[in-house]
Amino acid sequence: MTKMLRLLGNLIRARNTPAKVLVGSRNYADFASEASFDIKKCDLHRLEEGPATTVILTREDGLKCYRIMQLVRRMELKADQLYKQKIIRGFCHLCDGQEACCVGIEAAIKPTDHLITAYRSHGYTYTRGISVKEILAELTGRRSGCAKGRGGSMHMYADNFYGGNGIVGAQVPLGAGIALACKYFEKDEICVTLYGDGAANQGQIFETYNMAMLWKLPCIFICENNRYGMGTSVERAAASTDYYKRGDFIPGLRVDGMDILCVREATRFAADYCRSGKGPILMELQTYRYHGHSMSDPGISYRTREEIQEVRSKSDPITMLKERMLSKNLSSVEELKEIDVSVRQEVEEAAQFATTDPEPALDDLAHNIYHNEAAFDVRGTNPWIKYRSVS
Repeated sequence: MTKMLRLLGNLIRARNTPAKVLVGSRNYADFASEASFDIKKCDLHRLEEGPATTVILTREDGLKCYRIMQLVRRMELKADQLYKQKIIRGFCHLCDGQEACCVGIEAAIKPTDHLITAYRSHGYTYTRGISVKEILAELTGRRSGCAKGRGGSMHMYADNFYGGNGIVGAQVPLGAGIALACKYFEKDEICVTLYGDGAANQGQIFETYNMAMLWKLPCIFICENNRYGMGTSVERAAASTDYYKRGDFIPGLRVDGMDILCVREATRFAADYCRSGKGPILMELQTYRYHGHSMSDPGISYRTREEIQEVRSKSDPITMLKERMLSKNLSSVEELKEIDVSVRQEVEEAAQFATTDPEPALDDLAHNIYHNEAAFDVRGTNPWIKYRSVS
């Protein structure tokens, strides 16, 4: 009887073992290296053909994009938490829901290309090379922040990344200026210039379109249309909501900005167009923000909770990529969960750093006002104290 029970126990254990081993020992050879996907066709303006509608996604690129989008999402949620705890002060504009924009654009351009955006800039700051630690430390006003604690949410910078700008639409002519420098110095570089639907009616944008087309500047103008400029819907703010046609004489694309593959392919198409010497091109990314305009906006007085939930359930960029990768055996549920865990850990460690790193000393108040200039006295918070500027 004892022998029989032992044999039965061994049999049960043997039957249970393969599933555990299968999960634990699954290696890269079990997955497809790449897969083909059909994506939504872009609407075109003054273009005979547009980006490809059948695209290839490699396993490596898919995992990379998934991790970056998850990291940006978690970073923004952590910023939300720190703001509500009054550790982050001042302005704070979050981009959760719009992760496919920053990650898709970066996947299609070169590190030597240039990018300038508006104040919803945290995701772009990360994709341009700044760590989560430096971003959260900047948000909390700490010494190790990417702008030394002086810039906050709106003013972050990196190599070939020019902010984060607080004045609505002002970054668009600046982006054209960067593109002019690329052309003047005969570099194979472009400038991606981003603005929101709320800025799309600014007169300086149309002036910039004119100069960019006259001078054939290598500039991709991108309108991130998240459907609301502050608390005003696009239908109430604009007589024409076809933002991709607003350049008139500039060719345009309207892109599904919630689909990272659509964003990547459209940006790749636009970058090739600009590099060929044809001049500027305009893209409209139809996207959506889950938070309000800023942390002072609850985001549900001018739209319903049901609307937000519907977008989350049907068009979430991270979920969309995850389902695609699983459907074509580019990854497994377990592997993606491991990525989620590592992302949470990285963001938590960054938040711990950002709340314990020292604030800038008061003596540093005047530092870095000008670059490579002789030191000079600057009046500070107290009219009887002067600070020496050091760059």
